Order: sequence, then structure tokens, then C-alpha cells
Amino acid sequence: MSVKLDILSDPICPWCYIGKTQLDRALAQRPAHPFVVEWHPFQLNPEMPREGMNRHDYLAARFGGDAGFERAEAQLSAAAAAAGAEINLAALARIPNTLDAHRLIHWGGLENCQSLVVDGLFAANFRDGRDIGQHDVLADIADSAGMDAALVTRLLQSDADLQAIRDRDAHSREMGISSVPTFVVANQHAVPGAQPVELWLKVIDEITQKIATDEQTEV
Repeated sequence: MSVKLDILSDPICPWCYIGKTQLDRALAQRPAHPFVVEWHPFQLNPEMPREGMNRHDYLAARFGGDAGFERAEAQLSAAAAAAGAEINLAALARIPNTLDAHRLIHWGGLENCQSLVVDGLFAANFRDGRDIGQHDVLADIADSAGMDAALVTRLLQSDADLQAIRDRDAHSREMGISSVPTFVVANQHAVPGAQPVELWLKVIDEITQKIATDEQTEV
């Protein structure tokens, strides 16, 4: 039996990256886990200009100036190190608009390589400091995930699925989602935030035990 794990995330969200890293560590420890993972779009800033913004300026304004920015960076650096998530803060010059990145994640889902695309986006942004709002960068990520980069480039140059991504994002907000990452287990239980490995191991073990009990009951 399988259990759906829906993840609302934004590839420029560092806590989403940390949350995925911790989830992946748990899944690696439970290779027979029941989860079937699907990623869903949620833009941290849907009003972000299509060309993106200077990262320092954007975050300093959000956190109340340079001092707030530096505190947030220190907290992020410590959390990433603890989770084993590689983040190169010095390379993060801009915050891109992620609408096209979410389109790529959607297309990756259609080709059964969604998690590879998500991994590629996180690595490009947080490790390599690449602008994942740029079509050539997204095409490279698609190619690395086994997708047709030329086709992806043509799709990115069109309006394909733009409105669908906006509508799915809006629907999540209407359902009460206000921050990411948010994990939804079995269409029932919402787990907000980057959760530790230990919590995921407990959830997996409880679900696995319930499945085994249900199967014995049916017999």
C-alpha cells in the first residue's frame, strides 16, 4: 500500500530545501517507506518581478535592515549545517521569480522525474548560485533530469500552464496555507515547516505499522 505525501514548496525557500534534505535522510533510513511524493506550487512572493530582485536588498527590507538580514543569514546557515543541506550564501546574489520553475516542476511530474527536477532547482539555486528564473538554467536542469531540454525551452517561451500554476497557488492560499514547506500526509494531516529526521521516522513507522495491522485484519 502507498500513502500520498503532497509537498507545497518554493524552490527559492531555504527552509523548503532544508525540509526536503531532512525528509530525504529519513526516507533513506526507511527504504521501504510507503510515501508517494508529489510537489505543488506555492510562490513565497507571487508579486516578485519576472526579472527577480537583489537578494540582499529584498531580505534587508523584509527583516528590518542589515542587522535583521545578518541575523536571518546566521540562523539559516546554522540550520542548513545541522541538516546537512549545502547552502552557499555568498553565491546567492538574486531572488528570482519562480513561476517558470514551478512550471518545470509540474512538467517533471508529467514525466515521472519531479523529484529530480526539484533536487536540480535547489542545487542550482542554493549550491551553485544560478538564477533559476532564467530559461537556459531551467533547460539545463530539465536536461539533467532526463527531460527534453529543447521542448522545455519552447514551453517556457510560451504561456503553457502559467495560469494553471497561478490557480493552484491561489487555491492553496484559499485552503489556509500561508507558509512553506507544508507537507500533507494522506490528504488529511498537514505538517508545516522543516521537520527533523526523527519526526519523519516516527511518522513512517506509525504508517507502516498501521498498514501491516490493516492487512492482518483483512486476512
